[in-house]
Amino acid sequence: MPSAEAAPIPVPYPLSRQLLDAVLADRLSDRFVCELIWPRLGYAQNGSGTWSAGPAAGALWRESFPVEPQFIAERPPSVALTRSIAKPHKQLLKEQLGFGGYTIGELYPRRTRRATAVNWLLAHLAERGEALAEAGPLPPLLDQPADPVVGHPGDLPIS
Repeated sequence: MPSAEAAPIPVPYPLSRQLLDAVLADRLSDRFVCELIWPRLGYAQNGSGTWSAGPAAGALWRESFPVEPQFIAERPPSVALTRSIAKPHKQLLKEQLGFGGYTIGELYPRRTRRATAVNWLLAHLAERGEALAEAGPLPPLLDQPADPVVGHPGDLPIS
């Protein structure tokens, strides 16, 4: 009897300081930011273009967010992402990227959730003993959105 083949594990976009700086500078879509995280959490893209929690996703993620959690648009997935960062890695954003936070005029949920996403990605690397590359491939960068509350064309509304 032929063996059943497991679904291919998605290859996550390579991380680099340049890429994470672009996330923090709001030069990439919210969806792209989520797509940096989903495969690293164990989500796999299905034929319809959505992402579902696969066997590699932890039980919390599979149960709470069986399909692609919207880390930027929705508060509950962002909170879960924050809580999943181990205490020793909570300051990696500041320690590795020198990120001091946004100014008062830049404090919008979209931007603070992007900072959470970047910190989670840094923690993910740290937990695996992987170094953050200085440079790497970059998708086409977008202009910063005219309205940072709304984001880029196609970004989901913030809740």
